[in-house]
Amino acid sequence: MAALFRPSVDVRPVTEFRAHTSAVLEQVQSTKRPVVLTQHGRSAAVLLDVGVYESLIEELSLLRDVRTAESQLDAGMGIPHEVVERRLRDTY
Repeated sequence: MAALFRPSVDVRPVTEFRAHTSAVLEQVQSTKRPVVLTQHGRSAAVLLDVGVYESLIEELSLLRDVRTAESQLDAGMGIPHEVVERRLRDTY
């Protein structure tokens, strides 16, 4: 799990990022914390470690699958456990 976001070091102006790109990328990779880039005093972009990004995408995909399954159950599309068990036993 990534460390907690620290605004004192994890928020940087775009101009600072341009001047110190390698150092900021090293910070993101070593701490696994996102860095928020600001432009004109407002948040403009977020830099994430690739592994952290991939984990977030995977988690989001799983959560969407759960939401889809819940919607299907609410719509009466579920199959009772006993029916599934009987089908599996009959097949295998």
